[in-house]
Amino acid sequence: MKRKILPIAVVVALSLCWAGFKVDKHHFLVSKNLDVFNSIFKELDMFYVDTINPQEVIQAGIDAMLDEIDPYTAYYPEEDLGELKQMTTGKYAGIGSIIRLYKARNRVVIYEPYEGTPAAEAGLKVGDIILTIDGKDVEGLTTDKVSDMLRGEAGTTFVLKVERPGEEYPLEFKITRRNIQMPAVSYSGMLPDGYTGYLQLTSFTEKCSRDVRRAVIALKEQGMTGMVLDLRGNGGGLLSEAVEIVNLFVPKGLEIVSTKGKLRQACHVYKTSKEPLDLEIPLVVLVDGATASAAEIVSGALQDLDRAVVVGARTFGKGLVQIPRDLPYNGQLKVTTSRYYIPSGRCIQAIDYQHRDKEGRAGRIPDSLTTVFHTAAGRKVRDGGGIRPDVEVKQEKLSNLLFYLLNDDVLLDYGTDYARAHETIAGPEYFVITDEDYAAFKQKVLSSDFKYDRQSVDALEKLKEIAEFEGYLEDAKPEFEALEKKLQHNLEADLDRMADEIKPLIAAEIVKRYYFQRGVIALELKDDPDLEEALRVLEDNARYASILSVTSAESDR
Repeated sequence: MKRKILPIAVVVALSLCWAGFKVDKHHFLVSKNLDVFNSIFKELDMFYVDTINPQEVIQAGIDAMLDEIDPYTAYYPEEDLGELKQMTTGKYAGIGSIIRLYKARNRVVIYEPYEGTPAAEAGLKVGDIILTIDGKDVEGLTTDKVSDMLRGEAGTTFVLKVERPGEEYPLEFKITRRNIQMPAVSYSGMLPDGYTGYLQLTSFTEKCSRDVRRAVIALKEQGMTGMVLDLRGNGGGLLSEAVEIVNLFVPKGLEIVSTKGKLRQACHVYKTSKEPLDLEIPLVVLVDGATASAAEIVSGALQDLDRAVVVGARTFGKGLVQIPRDLPYNGQLKVTTSRYYIPSGRCIQAIDYQHRDKEGRAGRIPDSLTTVFHTAAGRKVRDGGGIRPDVEVKQEKLSNLLFYLLNDDVLLDYGTDYARAHETIAGPEYFVITDEDYAAFKQKVLSSDFKYDRQSVDALEKLKEIAEFEGYLEDAKPEFEALEKKLQHNLEADLDRMADEIKPLIAAEIVKRYYFQRGVIALELKDDPDLEEALRVLEDNARYASILSVTSAESDR
């Protein structure tokens, strides 16, 4: 029996009809649901027992809708556009200081003035408790509210009244707001070995590649023969700046990243367009779990092109690209339009937002579902899980006690007391917390109302509840009692046991009061496992070459 074959024209016509049907159905569903949403709000506004705040209710609806997509697609009404601008440019108009809540007084406190800003130049200090802003009492206001009051048009002046520990009366400061440019290069300098240059890049804002170029040139003039580029904690930013930074170390004309989306205008290929600054200098890139987006483009592209050794921990895995879209009433929507792909062809997106569990939570793409790609030299690399370092360094987890100390007033208060008692301290490279200093800190903690949750105790209580429910508690009672005694809360013992981990927190709290953020970075570099491993790689030329060669292609990254 002969099979009937439909003419090609008929097949094409049927395909077009089916495609048109799908498009029309989609448009119908969009129109239908917008009508339903609009009608529900009108009915609520007219008949609901209480008056509805339209802005709050609609905003809640927008937030819920965007929560179903991904965390990077976000709506910015006109009044919040400054936040979006700061994210992309690193600029805002204000006084230039980090603030935080001082729980003991339910007020906001100056936590870290930035060097060279109105806050620092006016004489504000860490620990100053904000009382009024232009005569308005700010007691009970959130940090966001106070931040909005401190910001404003550049050139405008206001009076800030603060309470300073150790001063009998409040202090007043007349401060003029300025445009604050947060430096993308937070630190650069030669390391103690005299040969290795170190550069920490914290964001990818406008023209940050220019600042990186200048810093690299300055380090080369100081005799740099090996370089460490630190991208730890860098959440990304402008993709174009990432390409420019990679271009400093690789030849002109290479594809660094491509974007692929639903619409043609979302698909682009980005290549290096300039002559490089240095093609030969050994380069190590430091990354961690907070290295994301544009920072992953830089680290991933340099890895794919076998131009740098990546050291640290697996990166976050954000392979989604956002662009701003104008909305009515001067709002903007930062919307995900595409995914980006680095030179080997892999996408490093690690979170699957399309497929969620029953609770609506997105999950990481399992390693078993990732695909092998290859670097320019033939080394194996994988997609779907961020950038996996060539050399992994075990990351120390922040303990529960340290977490609570960082978020409590007691550490801030101790730093303030120390600064009042010491007019100067040693440089950050030499400053240490002595045993006497730590004993004083411990006494301050013990005499305060500092409390922290013990996860082991919480877990034991939950286990007891389960054992009781299942009928095992009575038989296991002696074991539970013995374990409870071993897990008994003893703050003094915990402070003694974790002294080595707590001392660096105290040192950073003190150093920032004398040497600002640059000093804190210099302090932390003294004992940095990732940096120590990077230096070991750079000091061993054979190992460096081996990591980047095809002989290491059997190890997946």
